[in-house]
Amino acid sequence: MTALDRISFEFFPPKSAEAETKLAKVRDRLDAARPEFYSVTYGAGGSTRDRTLETVLAIREEGRNVAPHLSMGSDDNGTVRALLDRYRNAGVDRIVALRGDVPSGMGGSGSVHFARELVELLRHHAGDDFTIEVACYPEVHPDARSPESDLAHFQDKVKAGADEAITQFFYNADAYFDFVDRATAAGVRVPIIPGVMPITNVEGLLRFADGCGAEIPRWIRLRLEQYRDDRESLHAFGLDVVTDLCRRLLDGGAPGFHFYTMNQSKASLELLRRLGHGLD
Repeated sequence: MTALDRISFEFFPPKSAEAETKLAKVRDRLDAARPEFYSVTYGAGGSTRDRTLETVLAIREEGRNVAPHLSMGSDDNGTVRALLDRYRNAGVDRIVALRGDVPSGMGGSGSVHFARELVELLRHHAGDDFTIEVACYPEVHPDARSPESDLAHFQDKVKAGADEAITQFFYNADAYFDFVDRATAAGVRVPIIPGVMPITNVEGLLRFADGCGAEIPRWIRLRLEQYRDDRESLHAFGLDVVTDLCRRLLDGGAPGFHFYTMNQSKASLELLRRLGHGLD
C-alpha cells in the first residue's frame, strides 16, 4: 500500500461556546495525524460567514494551518475582497473556493455564481498569496447536464487558477479512478484529493448523500438499515467499508485524503491507524 503523505480534516463552525470547546479538543486529538491543514465550511450564501471567520481565526491563532471555505451566493465582490484581506492578514494562505448557493427563501444574488469566477477573483485580488482548493464530483455534480459538462466546469476552475481539488465523498473507488483518468486525459494536472466520509450515523449519512448526489451502493444501504439500531455493528461495518475503500485508493495512486469529520475525531483516527499511518 502506498504511503499516506497528505491529510486534511474538515469542520463546520460550532454554534455555541460549548461546541467551540468540544471542537478545540477534537483539534488537539487530530493533531496526532499531522494534517497539512484543517478546513472550515461556509454555509450557503455566506449564512455562516461570521462563525466561519471566527473559527478560522481561532484555529490560526493556535498556530495551525487552516483553509476557510468560501462561496459567493449573495455577497458582492467588495465583501469577498474584504474577507480575503482579513484572512491574509491573519496568516491564512489557503482557500477552498466553492460555487455560491443562495439559501432557500433568500432573495438577491451575488456577482459571482460559479466557482470559476471566484477563483478568478481570488487570483486577481491576491495573486499567489493563497493556495486555492476547488471541489469536484467523481459521481457527477447533481446539477450537471452530463458527465462531460461537469468535467468541463472542473477544467474551467483549474484553468482559472486552482491548485488542487477535493472530491465529494463517495464509496466506489472506480468512480474516483475513472474521474481522474478523464480529467488527466482532458489536460488537468492538479492533485485530486479523495474526500472521505467515515460511516458513523445512518440518518446523517443518507441525508448528506441524498443532498449532494453522492451514491451509496445498494449493498451498503441495506447493511446500514440492518444496523440502524445497533451502534456497535454499524461502527465495525463502517470502519471495514471505509478502510477497504481507502486502501484501494492509496494502492491506485491517490495523493492523500480529506476527511469529513463532522466535528468528531474518533472515526478518522481509527481509519488512519488501520491504514498504518503513525500517530504522534
